[in-house]
Amino acid sequence: MLNIFESITRRLVDAWKSEEPTGRKSAFRCRCGRPVFFRNSLCLGCQAPLGYEPELQQVRALTEETETGVWTVDGQEDGVKWKRCENLDSPAGCNWLTRADDEEPLCRACRLNRTIPDLGDPDNAQWWRKIENAKRRLVAQLLSLGLPVASKVSEDLERGFMFDFLRSPKEGPRVLTGHADGLITLNVEEADDSIRERTRSLMREPYRTLLGHFRHEVGHYYWDRLVAGTPWLDKFRELFGDERQDYAASLKRNYDHGPPANWADHHISSYASVHPWEDWAESWAHYLHVVDSLDTALRFGLRGEDVEQAVEPFSVDDLYDPSAPDAQRVILLVNSWVQMTTVLNEMARSMGQHDFYPFVMSRPVLRKMHFVQMIVKEARGGTSLIG
Repeated sequence: MLNIFESITRRLVDAWKSEEPTGRKSAFRCRCGRPVFFRNSLCLGCQAPLGYEPELQQVRALTEETETGVWTVDGQEDGVKWKRCENLDSPAGCNWLTRADDEEPLCRACRLNRTIPDLGDPDNAQWWRKIENAKRRLVAQLLSLGLPVASKVSEDLERGFMFDFLRSPKEGPRVLTGHADGLITLNVEEADDSIRERTRSLMREPYRTLLGHFRHEVGHYYWDRLVAGTPWLDKFRELFGDERQDYAASLKRNYDHGPPANWADHHISSYASVHPWEDWAESWAHYLHVVDSLDTALRFGLRGEDVEQAVEPFSVDDLYDPSAPDAQRVILLVNSWVQMTTVLNEMARSMGQHDFYPFVMSRPVLRKMHFVQMIVKEARGGTSLIG
Protein backbone atom coordinates (compact mmCIF):
# COMPACT_ATOMS: atom_id res chain seq x y z
CA MET A 1 0.00 0.00 0.00
CA LEU A 2 1.30 3.42 -0.88
CA ASN A 3 2.12 5.52 2.13
CA ILE A 4 0.33 8.83 2.37
CA PHE A 5 3.29 10.98 1.30
CA GLU A 6 3.98 8.98 -1.86
CA SER A 7 0.27 8.86 -2.61
CA ILE A 8 -0.04 12.65 -2.37
CA THR A 9 3.04 13.44 -4.40
CA ARG A 10 2.15 10.94 -7.11
CA ARG A 11 -1.28 12.47 -7.40
CA LEU A 12 0.29 15.92 -7.43
CA VAL A 13 2.48 14.91 -10.34
CA ASP A 14 -0.34 13.19 -12.22
CA ALA A 15 -3.37 15.21 -11.23
CA TRP A 16 -2.61 18.51 -9.48
CA LYS A 17 -1.80 20.15 -12.82
CA SER A 18 -4.13 17.96 -14.85
CA GLU A 19 -7.19 19.12 -16.73
CA GLU A 20 -9.04 16.02 -15.49
CA PRO A 21 -11.14 16.20 -12.30
CA THR A 22 -9.51 14.43 -9.37
CA GLY A 23 -10.34 13.13 -5.95
CA ARG A 24 -13.39 10.95 -6.65
CA LYS A 25 -11.61 7.64 -6.09
CA SER A 26 -10.13 8.72 -2.78
CA ALA A 27 -13.17 10.44 -1.26
CA PHE A 28 -15.18 8.28 1.14
CA ARG A 29 -18.55 7.07 -0.17
CA CYS A 30 -21.26 4.85 1.23
CA ARG A 31 -22.58 1.83 -0.67
CA CYS A 32 -25.49 4.05 -1.73
CA GLY A 33 -23.06 6.40 -3.47
CA ARG A 34 -23.49 9.31 -1.09
CA PRO A 35 -20.36 11.01 0.30
CA VAL A 36 -19.42 10.14 3.87
CA PHE A 37 -16.70 11.59 6.04
CA PHE A 38 -13.96 10.58 8.44
CA ARG A 39 -16.06 10.93 11.60
CA ASN A 40 -19.26 9.25 10.32
CA SER A 41 -20.64 6.08 11.93
CA LEU A 42 -23.95 6.13 10.03
CA CYS A 43 -24.91 7.13 6.50
CA LEU A 44 -27.57 9.82 6.78
CA GLY A 45 -28.93 8.80 3.38
CA CYS A 46 -29.50 5.04 3.52
CA GLN A 47 -28.88 4.56 7.27
CA ALA A 48 -26.09 2.03 6.63
CA PRO A 49 -23.71 1.59 9.57
CA LEU A 50 -20.23 2.91 8.79
CA GLY A 51 -16.81 2.25 10.25
CA TYR A 52 -13.26 3.43 9.73
CA GLU A 53 -11.12 0.48 8.70
CA PRO A 54 -7.56 1.46 9.72
CA GLU A 55 -5.82 -0.96 7.36
CA LEU A 56 -7.66 0.29 4.29
CA GLN A 57 -7.67 3.81 5.79
CA GLN A 58 -11.21 4.22 4.54
CA VAL A 59 -14.69 4.80 5.96
CA ARG A 60 -16.79 1.91 4.60
CA ALA A 61 -20.34 0.61 4.96
CA LEU A 62 -20.72 -2.42 7.24
CA THR A 63 -22.80 -5.57 7.19
CA GLU A 64 -23.47 -7.39 10.46
CA GLU A 65 -22.90 -11.14 10.46
CA THR A 66 -25.26 -13.64 12.01
CA GLU A 67 -22.91 -13.55 14.99
CA THR A 68 -23.96 -10.38 16.79
CA GLY A 69 -21.28 -7.73 17.00
CA VAL A 70 -19.22 -9.13 14.11
CA TRP A 71 -19.11 -7.16 10.86
CA THR A 72 -17.80 -7.35 7.32
CA VAL A 73 -16.62 -4.31 5.39
CA ASP A 74 -18.04 -3.50 1.96
CA GLY A 75 -15.58 -4.22 -0.83
CA GLN A 76 -13.24 -6.29 1.35
CA GLU A 77 -12.94 -9.80 -0.05
CA ASP A 78 -10.28 -11.31 2.22
CA GLY A 79 -12.80 -12.66 4.74
CA VAL A 80 -11.58 -10.49 7.62
CA LYS A 81 -14.18 -9.97 10.34
CA TRP A 82 -14.39 -6.80 12.39
CA LYS A 83 -15.92 -5.47 15.57
CA ARG A 84 -16.69 -1.90 16.47
CA CYS A 85 -14.56 -0.04 18.99
CA GLU A 86 -15.93 -0.29 22.51
CA ASN A 87 -15.97 3.51 22.63
CA LEU A 88 -18.58 3.80 19.88
CA ASP A 89 -21.38 4.30 22.40
CA SER A 90 -19.30 6.39 24.79
CA PRO A 91 -19.08 10.20 24.65
CA ALA A 92 -16.01 9.66 22.43
CA GLY A 93 -18.30 8.32 19.66
CA CYS A 94 -15.46 6.33 18.08
CA ASN A 95 -16.31 4.93 14.64
CA TRP A 96 -13.13 2.88 14.22
CA LEU A 97 -13.02 -0.89 13.73
CA THR A 98 -10.75 -3.50 15.23
CA ARG A 99 -10.33 -7.10 14.13
CA ALA A 100 -12.92 -9.45 15.59
CA ASP A 101 -10.23 -11.88 16.80
CA ASP A 102 -8.35 -9.15 18.70
CA GLU A 103 -8.86 -9.58 22.45
CA GLU A 104 -8.45 -5.81 22.89
CA PRO A 105 -11.94 -4.20 22.77
CA LEU A 106 -10.56 -0.77 21.88
CA CYS A 107 -9.34 0.33 18.44
CA ARG A 108 -5.81 1.38 17.51
CA ALA A 109 -6.53 4.97 18.56
CA CYS A 110 -8.51 4.46 21.77
CA ARG A 111 -6.11 1.92 23.24
CA LEU A 112 -3.51 4.70 23.43
CA ASN A 113 -5.42 6.31 26.32
CA ARG A 114 -4.12 5.82 29.85
CA THR A 115 -6.34 8.38 31.57
CA ILE A 116 -9.59 10.01 30.45
CA PRO A 117 -11.49 12.76 32.29
CA ASP A 118 -14.34 12.11 34.72
CA LEU A 119 -17.29 11.62 32.37
CA GLY A 120 -19.76 12.33 35.15
CA ASP A 121 -19.09 16.01 34.43
CA PRO A 122 -20.99 17.02 31.26
CA ASP A 123 -18.26 19.49 30.26
CA ASN A 124 -15.66 16.75 30.43
CA ALA A 125 -17.81 14.45 28.29
CA GLN A 126 -18.24 17.12 25.64
CA TRP A 127 -14.56 18.05 25.68
CA TRP A 128 -13.45 14.43 25.50
CA ARG A 129 -15.41 13.91 22.28
CA LYS A 130 -13.66 16.88 20.67
CA ILE A 131 -10.30 15.59 21.91
CA GLU A 132 -10.89 12.10 20.52
CA ASN A 133 -12.01 13.47 17.15
CA ALA A 134 -8.67 15.30 16.87
CA LYS A 135 -6.67 12.36 18.20
CA ARG A 136 -8.20 9.91 15.72
CA ARG A 137 -7.19 12.19 12.85
CA LEU A 138 -3.65 12.27 14.25
CA VAL A 139 -3.44 8.48 14.63
CA ALA A 140 -4.89 7.86 11.16
CA GLN A 141 -2.18 10.05 9.66
CA LEU A 142 0.62 8.41 11.66
CA LEU A 143 -0.55 4.99 10.48
CA SER A 144 -0.76 6.24 6.89
CA LEU A 145 2.80 7.51 7.10
CA GLY A 146 3.93 4.07 8.24
CA LEU A 147 5.25 5.36 11.57
CA PRO A 148 5.38 3.09 14.63
CA VAL A 149 2.12 3.43 16.61
CA ALA A 150 1.86 1.23 19.69
CA SER A 151 0.15 1.73 23.02
CA LYS A 152 2.46 2.19 25.99
CA VAL A 153 -0.49 1.01 28.08
CA SER A 154 -0.96 -2.44 26.53
CA GLU A 155 1.27 -3.08 23.51
CA ASP A 156 4.80 -1.73 23.93
CA LEU A 157 5.51 -0.67 27.49
CA GLU A 158 9.05 0.45 26.67
CA ARG A 159 8.79 2.28 23.34
CA GLY A 160 5.09 3.01 22.82
CA PHE A 161 3.18 6.18 23.65
CA MET A 162 0.00 6.98 25.57
CA PHE A 163 -2.24 9.85 26.59
CA ASP A 164 -3.43 11.36 29.85
CA PHE A 165 -6.38 13.71 29.41
CA LEU A 166 -6.58 15.69 32.64
CA ARG A 167 -8.48 18.65 34.02
CA SER A 168 -6.93 21.12 36.41
CA PRO A 169 -8.39 20.88 39.92
CA LYS A 170 -10.03 24.07 41.19
CA GLU A 171 -7.45 24.39 43.93
CA GLY A 172 -4.59 23.90 41.42
CA PRO A 173 -2.04 23.28 40.16
CA ARG A 174 -2.89 23.81 36.50
CA VAL A 175 -2.42 20.81 34.23
CA LEU A 176 0.22 21.55 31.59
CA THR A 177 0.09 20.05 28.12
CA GLY A 178 3.36 18.30 27.28
CA HIS A 179 5.33 15.13 26.61
CA ALA A 180 7.62 13.04 28.80
CA ASP A 181 8.99 9.56 27.99
CA GLY A 182 6.13 8.53 25.72
CA LEU A 183 3.38 10.07 27.87
CA ILE A 184 1.47 12.92 26.21
CA THR A 185 -0.59 14.97 28.66
CA LEU A 186 -3.36 17.27 27.47
CA ASN A 187 -5.30 19.71 29.60
CA VAL A 188 -8.88 18.90 28.58
CA GLU A 189 -9.88 22.55 28.96
CA GLU A 190 -8.07 23.10 25.65
CA ALA A 191 -11.23 21.61 24.08
CA ASP A 192 -13.25 24.61 25.31
CA ASP A 193 -13.13 27.07 22.42
CA SER A 194 -13.40 30.14 24.64
CA ILE A 195 -10.61 29.01 26.98
CA ARG A 196 -8.35 28.02 24.11
CA GLU A 197 -8.94 31.29 22.26
CA ARG A 198 -8.21 33.30 25.39
CA THR A 199 -4.97 31.37 25.90
CA ARG A 200 -4.06 31.82 22.23
CA SER A 201 -4.51 35.57 22.57
CA LEU A 202 -2.59 35.82 25.85
CA MET A 203 0.28 33.77 24.42
CA ARG A 204 0.23 35.82 21.19
CA GLU A 205 -0.08 32.66 19.13
CA PRO A 206 -1.47 32.84 15.58
CA TYR A 207 -2.66 29.23 15.73
CA ARG A 208 -3.80 26.99 18.60
CA THR A 209 -5.91 23.86 18.03
CA LEU A 210 -6.35 20.43 19.57
CA LEU A 211 -4.92 18.77 16.48
CA GLY A 212 -2.01 21.19 16.53
CA HIS A 213 -1.28 20.23 20.15
CA PHE A 214 -1.32 16.54 19.28
CA ARG A 215 0.94 16.91 16.26
CA HIS A 216 3.43 18.99 18.24
CA GLU A 217 3.57 16.74 21.29
CA VAL A 218 3.81 13.51 19.30
CA GLY A 219 6.73 15.15 17.51
CA HIS A 220 8.61 15.11 20.82
CA TYR A 221 7.86 11.40 21.13
CA TYR A 222 9.17 10.65 17.65
CA TRP A 223 12.32 12.70 18.33
CA ASP A 224 13.04 10.32 21.20
CA ARG A 225 12.17 7.35 19.01
CA LEU A 226 13.73 8.26 15.65
CA VAL A 227 16.50 10.81 16.32
CA ALA A 228 17.98 10.41 19.82
CA GLY A 229 20.80 7.88 19.83
CA THR A 230 20.74 7.42 16.04
CA PRO A 231 23.06 8.56 13.22
CA TRP A 232 20.57 11.39 12.63
CA LEU A 233 21.49 13.10 15.89
CA ASP A 234 24.62 14.90 14.66
CA LYS A 235 22.74 16.06 11.54
CA PHE A 236 19.93 17.28 13.78
CA ARG A 237 22.33 19.36 15.86
CA GLU A 238 23.84 20.94 12.75
CA LEU A 239 20.40 22.00 11.51
CA PHE A 240 18.34 22.70 14.65
CA GLY A 241 21.02 23.35 17.27
CA ASP A 242 22.32 21.41 20.26
CA GLU A 243 19.46 20.03 22.34
CA ARG A 244 21.78 19.59 25.33
CA GLN A 245 21.47 23.28 26.18
CA ASP A 246 19.52 23.89 29.38
CA TYR A 247 15.83 23.54 28.52
CA ALA A 248 14.50 25.26 31.66
CA ALA A 249 16.84 28.19 31.16
CA SER A 250 15.75 28.46 27.53
CA LEU A 251 12.08 28.60 28.55
CA LYS A 252 12.79 31.22 31.21
CA ARG A 253 14.71 33.37 28.73
CA ASN A 254 11.80 33.20 26.29
CA TYR A 255 9.18 34.12 28.90
CA ASP A 256 11.34 36.91 30.36
CA HIS A 257 12.55 38.51 27.13
CA GLY A 258 10.46 37.06 24.31
CA PRO A 259 11.76 35.48 21.10
CA PRO A 260 14.70 36.92 19.17
CA ALA A 261 13.77 39.72 16.78
CA ASN A 262 14.73 37.68 13.70
CA TRP A 263 13.01 34.43 14.73
CA ALA A 264 10.85 34.36 11.56
CA ASP A 265 13.98 34.11 9.39
CA HIS A 266 14.83 30.69 10.82
CA HIS A 267 11.73 29.24 12.52
CA ILE A 268 8.14 28.45 11.60
CA SER A 269 6.85 29.99 14.85
CA SER A 270 8.20 32.12 17.67
CA TYR A 271 7.87 29.15 20.05
CA ALA A 272 10.15 27.12 17.79
CA SER A 273 12.95 29.55 18.66
CA VAL A 274 12.86 28.57 22.35
CA HIS A 275 14.96 25.39 22.10
CA PRO A 276 16.02 22.85 19.44
CA TRP A 277 13.48 20.35 20.80
CA GLU A 278 10.66 22.84 20.26
CA ASP A 279 11.98 23.75 16.83
CA TRP A 280 11.85 20.06 15.89
CA ALA A 281 8.35 19.58 17.32
CA GLU A 282 7.01 22.64 15.51
CA SER A 283 8.65 21.58 12.23
CA TRP A 284 7.26 18.06 12.67
CA ALA A 285 3.76 19.41 13.31
CA HIS A 286 3.88 21.64 10.25
CA TYR A 287 5.06 18.76 8.09
CA LEU A 288 1.95 16.85 9.21
CA HIS A 289 -0.24 19.93 8.58
CA VAL A 290 1.02 20.23 5.01
CA VAL A 291 0.74 16.54 4.11
CA ASP A 292 -2.74 16.05 5.55
CA SER A 293 -4.20 19.29 4.20
CA LEU A 294 -2.93 18.69 0.67
CA ASP A 295 -4.17 15.11 0.73
CA THR A 296 -7.61 16.37 1.70
CA ALA A 297 -7.54 18.96 -1.08
CA LEU A 298 -6.70 16.32 -3.64
CA ARG A 299 -9.35 13.92 -2.38
CA PHE A 300 -11.95 16.58 -3.08
CA GLY A 301 -10.64 17.41 -6.52
CA LEU A 302 -8.96 20.79 -6.00
CA ARG A 303 -6.62 21.49 -8.89
CA GLY A 304 -3.44 23.54 -9.08
CA GLU A 305 -4.40 25.41 -12.24
CA ASP A 306 -7.27 26.98 -10.31
CA VAL A 307 -4.78 28.84 -8.11
CA GLU A 308 -2.75 31.83 -9.22
CA GLN A 309 0.86 31.72 -8.04
CA ALA A 310 1.22 34.75 -5.77
CA VAL A 311 4.67 34.16 -4.28
CA GLU A 312 8.07 33.05 -5.53
CA PRO A 313 8.18 29.23 -5.62
CA PHE A 314 10.82 27.18 -3.83
CA SER A 315 13.44 25.27 -5.81
CA VAL A 316 15.15 21.93 -5.21
CA ASP A 317 18.23 23.77 -3.95
CA ASP A 318 16.18 25.01 -0.99
CA LEU A 319 15.80 21.48 0.39
CA TYR A 320 17.89 19.87 3.11
CA ASP A 321 19.20 17.36 0.57
CA PRO A 322 18.71 18.52 -3.04
CA SER A 323 20.06 15.16 -4.26
CA ALA A 324 17.34 13.14 -2.51
CA PRO A 325 15.58 10.80 -4.99
CA ASP A 326 12.19 12.42 -4.36
CA ALA A 327 13.41 16.03 -4.23
CA GLN A 328 11.27 17.14 -7.17
CA ARG A 329 8.18 15.63 -5.55
CA VAL A 330 8.87 17.41 -2.28
CA ILE A 331 9.19 20.76 -4.04
CA LEU A 332 5.95 20.15 -5.93
CA LEU A 333 4.24 19.31 -2.66
CA VAL A 334 5.48 22.45 -0.89
CA ASN A 335 4.83 24.83 -3.76
CA SER A 336 1.32 23.41 -4.14
CA TRP A 337 0.81 24.04 -0.44
CA VAL A 338 1.92 27.66 -0.79
CA GLN A 339 -0.44 28.13 -3.72
CA MET A 340 -3.38 26.65 -1.86
CA THR A 341 -2.86 28.47 1.45
CA THR A 342 -2.46 31.81 -0.32
CA VAL A 343 -6.01 31.49 -1.62
CA LEU A 344 -7.44 29.93 1.55
CA ASN A 345 -6.02 32.77 3.66
CA GLU A 346 -7.70 35.30 1.39
CA MET A 347 -10.97 33.36 1.62
CA ALA A 348 -10.75 33.35 5.42
CA ARG A 349 -10.15 37.09 5.45
CA SER A 350 -13.17 37.61 3.21
CA MET A 351 -15.24 35.96 5.98
CA GLY A 352 -13.59 38.00 8.74
CA GLN A 353 -11.81 34.93 10.12
CA HIS A 354 -8.24 34.26 11.18
CA ASP A 355 -5.91 33.12 8.41
CA PHE A 356 -6.27 29.44 7.57
CA TYR A 357 -2.47 29.09 7.69
CA PRO A 358 -1.01 32.07 9.61
CA PHE A 359 2.64 31.23 9.00
CA VAL A 360 5.40 32.11 6.57
CA MET A 361 7.61 29.24 5.46
CA SER A 362 11.18 30.49 5.02
CA ARG A 363 13.90 28.54 3.25
CA PRO A 364 15.57 27.48 6.53
CA VAL A 365 12.18 26.16 7.68
CA LEU A 366 11.76 24.22 4.45
CA ARG A 367 15.14 22.58 5.06
CA LYS A 368 13.97 21.47 8.49
CA MET A 369 10.70 20.10 7.16
CA HIS A 370 12.57 18.16 4.47
CA PHE A 371 14.81 16.76 7.21
CA VAL A 372 11.65 15.58 9.01
CA GLN A 373 10.35 13.99 5.82
CA MET A 374 13.60 12.09 5.30
CA ILE A 375 13.44 10.67 8.82
CA VAL A 376 9.79 9.66 8.31
CA LYS A 377 10.75 7.93 5.08
CA GLU A 378 13.55 6.01 6.78
CA ALA A 379 11.30 5.01 9.68
CA ARG A 380 8.81 3.60 7.20
CA GLY A 381 11.32 1.75 5.03
CA GLY A 382 13.94 0.77 7.57
CA THR A 383 16.82 1.94 5.30
CA SER A 384 19.32 4.61 6.30
CA LEU A 385 19.18 7.75 4.16
CA ILE A 386 22.36 9.23 5.62
CA GLY A 387 25.26 9.21 3.22
